[in-house]
Amino acid sequence: MSHSQSGTIELFPSIFIPVIITAAAFALYLYATLSSNKRFQRWPMYRYGCFIIGVLSSASAVTGPLADWAHLDFRAHMLGHLLLGMLGPLLIVLSSPVALALRTMEVHWARSVTRLLKSKPVLWISHPITAATLNIGGLWLIYGAGLYSAMQHNMLIHILVHFHVFVAGYLFTASLIYTDLAPHRTSYNLRSFVMIIAFAGHGILSKLIYAEPPEGIPQAQGLTGGLLMYYGGDLIDLVLIFIFWLQWYRSSQSLFSKFSMTR
Repeated sequence: MSHSQSGTIELFPSIFIPVIITAAAFALYLYATLSSNKRFQRWPMYRYGCFIIGVLSSASAVTGPLADWAHLDFRAHMLGHLLLGMLGPLLIVLSSPVALALRTMEVHWARSVTRLLKSKPVLWISHPITAATLNIGGLWLIYGAGLYSAMQHNMLIHILVHFHVFVAGYLFTASLIYTDLAPHRTSYNLRSFVMIIAFAGHGILSKLIYAEPPEGIPQAQGLTGGLLMYYGGDLIDLVLIFIFWLQWYRSSQSLFSKFSMTR
């Protein structure tokens, strides 16, 4: 996308804001793990790595060279979408931040958070169908309803869209694979059905972008962006599918073992 196509929007007012948020996230996670390790079993090292890479992946989509390039080129924008809305949320979910926070809190605060997680509003927003609608439906609004063009000319819309992409991606991932506290668990059959529909919606949208890019996007950039969204999304989805089926397999093995012991 050329300078004229990017409109009047620029990068975030200051690079320091996302950098400060990223640094604060790292500091809080490190503090939580150190505090938790004093009272409980040591926090797994792989979760540190997942959190660090996940936060950096998400942050790179809103600040730094990639974010700068994304305002000028749709291909970079689509790469940012994969990092902010798919890879980053997946890795952060795998780092189990909610479980870590609960291990760190005082008992009365932990109970309050647990009650909140069990509330009906959280049940509704964390349900796989709701989360998938927010995630995939939001992408269709961005690229199919003119919202992409609007976010290039309005800073508030630009920030809200990026915020939505990350949060919706996190909710969607957390609703499918349970690595954290999940009081409102749904069946594997329902989650697998939602996963199939959501992945199909993502794939269809990427093909539409490939065939007819959003308004103002050069055809060549639209072609590459559509391909990147399709194949890059599939690659991340395969990781999600592997984790999901691994959890399903372990759950079925556990149930089989319990059934055998009762005979």
